Amino acid sequence: MDIQPYTSTETLAVGRPWLMSMLGIEANQSVTLDLTQFDENLHWTEASKYQPERKLKSGIPLGKVSATGLFAPYSAVTNEVQTLTVTGGPTGGTFTITFDGQTTAAVAYNATAAQVQTALEGLSNVNPGDVTVTGNAGGPYTLTWGGQYLGENVSSVTTTESFTGGTTPDITIATTTAGGTATATDGSQVFAGFLFTEVAFHPGATKVAAPLMVHGQIDVAKLPVAFDPTDVADGSNTQFVYKV
Repeated sequence: MDIQPYTSTETLAVGRPWLMSMLGIEANQSVTLDLTQFDENLHWTEASKYQPERKLKSGIPLGKVSATGLFAPYSAVTNEVQTLTVTGGPTGGTFTITFDGQTTAAVAYNATAAQVQTALEGLSNVNPGDVTVTGNAGGPYTLTWGGQYLGENVSSVTTTESFTGGTTPDITIATTTAGGTATATDGSQVFAGFLFTEVAFHPGATKVAAPLMVHGQIDVAKLPVAFDPTDVADGSNTQFVYKV
């Protein structure tokens, strides 16, 4: 009789959902990261009662800064970053967000970042992975665009408020980083590989040793930050097979 091959959707290694195969990991290299170049929430999570150290996410694309020899986030493109700040101290009500002609369902005045992200992903022109929302409940909310909007100067969102309480409550919107082709010329625009594991570090540290993956099979959709293999320039590391 026919024997069905065993298949599994389990993660190959803890903390690496983006890793499709262990083949090639023997080529990993030890490098030193410049922690001052990595951003909270996007690249690392803060220490807590249950996590005594800060922790870098595995799978971050990296580039090497020529002047220092240290590694930093790969910067071939710049992702659009927008900030929504609730002002006036509302005590109730809701707001909606409009992006490129599409408007979300109503969001509570004190919504969590995850709830705001879910509302945006409910739009017909926003897929999961297109935007990452971080921040505290009630804001400010930081919207980092990626996915199909990777490296694009996207339209600014707008909001409509139905707040109660407070003093003239409103939402201010700012584009803190315009998306587009990165202007980096320090070496970080040349793709070097991926951070292979989660890496813990103490607050106040500026450098940490880490394993750099330079060969392997990658599920792009499961990386912790937006990454488009087609943006990798000639001369960069191309020793990867990608699922996109």
